[in-house]
Amino acid sequence: MPWNSCLTEHAKKRLAQRKVRTEWVQAALENPLRIEPDHDDPELAHALLYVPERFKVLRVIYKETTNPPFIITACFEEADSHET
Repeated sequence: MPWNSCLTEHAKKRLAQRKVRTEWVQAALENPLRIEPDHDDPELAHALLYVPERFKVLRVIYKETTNPPFIITACFEEADSHET
């Protein structure tokens, strides 16, 4: 199954807009800095990964009850607010 098949259309658009590489998304899921539960939806989780090229933390929101995980969206956050 191709990697992009687990990205929602929303995620594909946001990754392109935000210049988020799919390999970073995959790395966040495979080896996250940490995983946080979603505050509103118990089926969603947030995987965080420090991306040195951007000096930021990537937050990947995904549905963890599917295999492969269904990626909802991803965005960068300032690294200061996270332990790197």
